Amino acid sequence: MNSIKKIWLIVQKDLISELRSKEIFSSMFFFVVVVIIVFNFSFEIGEEKLADILGGILWVAFLFAGVLGLNRSFLLEKEKDCLQGLMLCPVERGLIYFGKFIGNLIFLLVVILFSLPLFSVFFNLNILRIFPLLSLVIFLGIIGFISVGTILSAMSVNTRMREVLLPILLFPIVIPVLIASVKATSKIFLGFGMKEISGWLKLLFAFDIIYIVVCYLTFEYVIEE
Repeated sequence: MNSIKKIWLIVQKDLISELRSKEIFSSMFFFVVVVIIVFNFSFEIGEEKLADILGGILWVAFLFAGVLGLNRSFLLEKEKDCLQGLMLCPVERGLIYFGKFIGNLIFLLVVILFSLPLFSVFFNLNILRIFPLLSLVIFLGIIGFISVGTILSAMSVNTRMREVLLPILLFPIVIPVLIASVKATSKIFLGFGMKEISGWLKLLFAFDIIYIVVCYLTFEYVIEE
């Protein structure tokens, strides 16, 4: 069995489990909707000033929803006694990491796909006009966030304060990705194009590669602990 098929089997297991329970998606989507509604009624400023902070609002919703999903990722494996089963499978630990990483990435991207129309309606934005560039920034930003979040979720799952420990460990590490994502998103909302945000995109791409490689190489030692 090749590596891609092994990774897909892990992803498939998570997808089937989520389709049956809908625990992760429902909690993440509900949180995003609540954040969007709260921020929508919190600001009564001009359209130009609002565009400056829309990037931050959007990423606050995505990141904290992502933390909810990451917390549940390995917790469900532990609660259902599946984590030990995964470790006993004749699969490289790094492939388990990629399987969980892709699964978490899919969950968050689906939530984002459903929440962007709501964001567009509440803040009166024409998302379709900027969607190609915005989706590129979101995709690169979420990859960096989920790559680190997956390994830290595996690390914190056996601790008592895992819900608190995960964001405490995660957010300082992904600060470069968060800053680049917010800056690039804000520029897109202000009407800037690819040329103006190319520097932020290069930074996102570089950190994505670094995070994925480092997490892949260290996952074996983390999961064994």
